[in-house]
Amino acid sequence: MRDKLIKNLFIGTAALLCAGQAVAASRQPKYIEHSVTAPFAMEPVKEYVFPDRQFPITRYGAKAGGTVSNTQAFAKAIKACNKAGGGRVTVPRGEWLTGPIHLKSNVNLHLEEGAVVVFSDNYKDYLPAVQTSWEGMECFNYSPLVYAFDCDNIAITGTGKLQPRIKGWAPWFKRPKGHLEASKQLYTWASTDAPVEQRQMAAGESNMRPHLIHFNRCRNVLLDSFHINGAPFWTIHLFLCDGGIARNLKVYAHNHNNDGIDLEMTRNMLIENCQFDQGDDAIVIKSGRNRDAWRIGQPTENVVIRNCKVIRGHCLLGIGSEMSGGVRNILMEHCEATDSVFRMMYLKTNHRRGGFIHHVYMRNCKGTCAGRMFEIDTDVLYQWKSLVPTYETRITPIHDIFMENCEIGRTDAIYEIKGDARLPVRDIYLKNLKAGLVYRFVNKSENTFNVYTDNVTYTATAF
Repeated sequence: MRDKLIKNLFIGTAALLCAGQAVAASRQPKYIEHSVTAPFAMEPVKEYVFPDRQFPITRYGAKAGGTVSNTQAFAKAIKACNKAGGGRVTVPRGEWLTGPIHLKSNVNLHLEEGAVVVFSDNYKDYLPAVQTSWEGMECFNYSPLVYAFDCDNIAITGTGKLQPRIKGWAPWFKRPKGHLEASKQLYTWASTDAPVEQRQMAAGESNMRPHLIHFNRCRNVLLDSFHINGAPFWTIHLFLCDGGIARNLKVYAHNHNNDGIDLEMTRNMLIENCQFDQGDDAIVIKSGRNRDAWRIGQPTENVVIRNCKVIRGHCLLGIGSEMSGGVRNILMEHCEATDSVFRMMYLKTNHRRGGFIHHVYMRNCKGTCAGRMFEIDTDVLYQWKSLVPTYETRITPIHDIFMENCEIGRTDAIYEIKGDARLPVRDIYLKNLKAGLVYRFVNKSENTFNVYTDNVTYTATAF
C-alpha cells in the first residue's frame, strides 16, 4: 500500500510539473522570423505575435469627431492592454483627436480602415518633457506624438492614418533666435558630458519640435501598413532600438526637417515596400552626434531596405550627417526615386563627427532625376559651422562603399567624392551605373584612394 501511495504521488507531481511547464511555455513570447539575404552576416529579423486580445479605445471613453481630446482614453486602453499581457489597442473608423500617445510593452496600436488619429498642435499638450533626442544629441524635450521608451514588442499597424495638425508648430520651422540659442546650449552640454537629465529643452523659446514617432531604446518594433500625413519634425525615428520591421507604409510630410524614416544607433532592421514623399531626406541612416555618440558607442548596423519608393526627397538613401557612433552593414536594393531627389546615395560627415562608415551597399536601384547619383562629402556642417565651435576634431574613416546596377534618367553628375586630406576616402566601388542626360559634369573626386569604376556610362551631356 505504501509503495502504491508513493507511486501515485510521484505520478501526480509529475503531471503537475508537466502542466506547469506547458502553461509557462504558452506564456513565452512567440515570434515569426524573417530571413534576409545581404552581403554581410545578419540574423533573421523577429516579428512578435501579439496576443489575441482587443482593447478598443471607445471602451475607455474615446469620442470620435475630432473635437474632444482622447489623450486619456488612449492612455487607459494602452495601460489595460499592457497589464493584461499585451494585445491590440484598436482605433475604429472616424477622427480621434489626441495629444501624445505613449506605448507600453506588448502593445499594438491598430488603426482600422478609415481611422484618423488627429494630433493636437498645442505644444503645452506635449508636456511634461520626456527623454528623447534632437539632431543626434540626447535631451529632455516635448513628448513625441507617438512615443515609447525601453519597451519590448511594440507596434503600430492597420491601414488608418496618423495626421498631426501643423499650424501651431509652423512658427517654429524658421529656427528663431531663441531656438538657435537653445541649440547652442544643448550642443555645449553634449560636448562637455553634461548629464542628460540636465538638458531640459522644453522651456522658454527653445522651440524644439517633437518627432512624430520616436521609439527610444526599444526591442522588436513593428510598423505596418498605416499612412502618415505631415509631421512637426522627423517623421519616424528609431533611436537605440534593436530589431524591427517597417513595411507597407505611406509617409507624406513636406514641412521643415521632415525626414521620412531615421534609424539612429539602431540595429537589425528590415524596411520594405514603403513609399516616402518628404520635404527632407527620405530613408536615413544616422548614429548620433559627436561626443554623445562616442559616449553611447552603438553603431547603426545590419539594416536591409528593399522594394521602397521615394517620390520626392533630398536623398533616396542618406547616411549622416549625425553618424558619430558609426555606420556599417547597410543594404538598399530594388528601390526607386520616382520623381526627384537631390542625391540617390549620399554619405555626409565632417571633422567633428568621428565614427566610421563602411560596408554600405546600394544595388539594383533607379531614379528619374537627381542632383548626383552618388556623393560623399566630408565637410557638411550646415548652420553649425559658425553657430558653435569645434570642441574636438575626429575624422571619419570611410571605406568599402558599393553602388552597383543603378540608373538615373537625368542628373547633374554621376558621382562626386569630397574626401578629407587627413584621412582620404578609400575603396569605393561603382559598377554598372547608367545615366541619361548629365547636366554639369560626369564625375569629380578629391582626397581618395582606390575609386574603382566599371561600366559607368551616360547617354549625353548638356555642358
